[in-house]
Amino acid sequence: MSLAIYLVTMALVTYLIRAVPFTLFRKKITSRFIRSFLAYIPYAVLTAMTIPAIFYSTGDMLTAVVGTVVALILAYCNCPLILVAVAAAASALLTGIVI
Repeated sequence: MSLAIYLVTMALVTYLIRAVPFTLFRKKITSRFIRSFLAYIPYAVLTAMTIPAIFYSTGDMLTAVVGTVVALILAYCNCPLILVAVAAAASALLTGIVI
């Protein structure tokens, strides 16, 4: 029974999070500040979910930092995403083996 309550609660919260903005903001948002603020929300949320996952995924801070540094360097050099991901994972693995 408690599982059903949890599912209904999660569905209700998810629905409210998506429905409330449509009911509150019926007109087009014309404020430049608010529009630019809302434009950055997806990037901020993605960063807030990704960064902790990066640093807690390996169980060792050094391997996570090495993998992150490798990924940042390769991304800065405009390398393909698959290369960045594989190189970061491989460098974290190799660092973990060496330690």
